[in-house]
Amino acid sequence: MTNREKISVAALIQAPVAAVWEYYNGPGHIMKWNCASPDWHTPRAENDLRVGGRFVSRMEARDGSSGFDFEGVYDTVRKNEEIAYTMPDGRQVHITFDESLAATNVNIVFDAENTYPLEYQREGWQAILNNFKKYCEDMAKM
Repeated sequence: MTNREKISVAALIQAPVAAVWEYYNGPGHIMKWNCASPDWHTPRAENDLRVGGRFVSRMEARDGSSGFDFEGVYDTVRKNEEIAYTMPDGRQVHITFDESLAATNVNIVFDAENTYPLEYQREGWQAILNNFKKYCEDMAKM
């Protein structure tokens, strides 16, 4: 466990937990929702969803000016309930999926990094989660 400050973001998604889980973890889905703003995208995603498995999502500016791999190794995987992983720099992330009726509450708690202000990090992760929420709810209407 790290001694970094923790940041929390959440979204209530109007879709059943099984669908939310699939959209959150399926590489084809990740490439469609994993960005904080329209000028970014995820052209590649891989996900070995098991304890000890690795994931990587390539996040890039659409104009090609910058990009990075967002990656980690899974510490906990409980289908439709919980995911925890550790990033290469040791920061940890814990995600819970709580279903209530036809909605799913997704809660993400992550260790802050030391480069950017806490509020900037929270806003970025929340923007991605909001994009995920929109994707799930749009998919539920299909």
